[in-house]
Amino acid sequence: MTHDHRWYALRVRPRAEWMVQANLRNKGYDLLLPTYKSRRRWSDRIKVLEMPLFPGYVFCRFDSRTRLPILMTPGVLFVVGIGKTPHPVEDSEIAALQQVMESGLTCAPHPYLTVGQRVRVEHGSLAGLTGIVTHLKNELRLIISVNLLMRSVSVEIDHAWVEPINETPSRTQFLAKPS
Repeated sequence: MTHDHRWYALRVRPRAEWMVQANLRNKGYDLLLPTYKSRRRWSDRIKVLEMPLFPGYVFCRFDSRTRLPILMTPGVLFVVGIGKTPHPVEDSEIAALQQVMESGLTCAPHPYLTVGQRVRVEHGSLAGLTGIVTHLKNELRLIISVNLLMRSVSVEIDHAWVEPINETPSRTQFLAKPS
């Protein structure tokens, strides 16, 4: 019998991501809690905090048939899925998030996008990734999406790193464009 050890998104209580990660890691699970650095201003100082890229979510690899230990972990609300059936996150999306985290490049949460120019990163520490390109404050950014959560992450990239992907436009791209 083969085991279904896939990556799943866990919905957790607000601000419980770190606690859930620690508890599940102590139980021996593989976890991913992507983070970014956020500058916060107080009245007397500016502080840099490490914040979750996907607030309220932790990614965990496990066999979906034996999820009770996951659900019994304090702070875990449910496994994201369709109805009561857990739905795995695409391996390519998890790999892209891991690569972004390991790159050390500046990243931040970004609104989820469904329409835009798709590119492939050809050079640099993110080589091989595909995503949607956008501009933010005169910086070129690559958008990596987790479709199951309908959330995205943006990471700063160099213009010279990317090449457009030639795709035929989908019907939704034609419908989404203003006339």
